[in-house]
Amino acid sequence: MKKVFITCLLAIVAVAASAQKFALIDMEYVLKNVPAYERANEQLNQVSKKWQAEVEALNTEASTLYKNYQNESVFLSQEAKKKKQEAIMQKEKEASDLKRKYFGPEGELFKKRTSLLSPIQEEIYNAVKDISELRGYSLVVDRASNAGIIFGSPKIDISNEVLQKLGYAN
Repeated sequence: MKKVFITCLLAIVAVAASAQKFALIDMEYVLKNVPAYERANEQLNQVSKKWQAEVEALNTEASTLYKNYQNESVFLSQEAKKKKQEAIMQKEKEASDLKRKYFGPEGELFKKRTSLLSPIQEEIYNAVKDISELRGYSLVVDRASNAGIIFGSPKIDISNEVLQKLGYAN
């Protein structure tokens, strides 16, 4: 009885799966062909370089303070040594805090990336959704991600269609 039930269940799943329509999209290709994405990435790179320079400047100041401390430590009193050590630690903490503020998980770079890229991603998602509904696709898989796709027929790749719907005909 169990074997019959399992066989019937597998047959139903096979029939249901064969009725599904699938498509592929290459998000790397789509994003490379969306000028707004390239501009957003360039803005992110510029602001990231600026912020990284600020962090490096603080680290350099801390390093200079430490080198000066090493050179002068034999001539300093215990109280003066303690003040210099505290100044060095304060400068290192400032650098660390600034790095976390800019580059941390909820930092300024993350917020900037979200604000710049979310509208583009939403626009692409809506184009994919519209095409999927129009053509009856049940599933659209990103060929560019590491999803383990061994082969994907170019016939079901809708990347160019998405670009066309976004107004970037290719």
